[in-house]
Amino acid sequence: MKQTIFSNWTLMRVLRLGMGVAILVQAVMAKDLLFAFAGIIFTAMPVFNIGCCGTAGCAVPPKKEPGKTKDITYEEVV
Repeated sequence: MKQTIFSNWTLMRVLRLGMGVAILVQAVMAKDLLFAFAGIIFTAMPVFNIGCCGTAGCAVPPKKEPGKTKDITYEEVV
């Protein structure tokens, strides 16, 4: 767990942390509990290096059907 927090910091991860902290600060200044919850979530994601999708976690592999190509005809619209 400690290695996850202190290693593999990239520019994008630092930017995500900065945005999360900014959301959290704005929530405290506005005294908004729901906004503070969102700030905690957006701050914790880069700290623990987690996200809604892992490395290509949301990618759907393309269907490969050999021999099934279709010719496309175009019609000119004037």
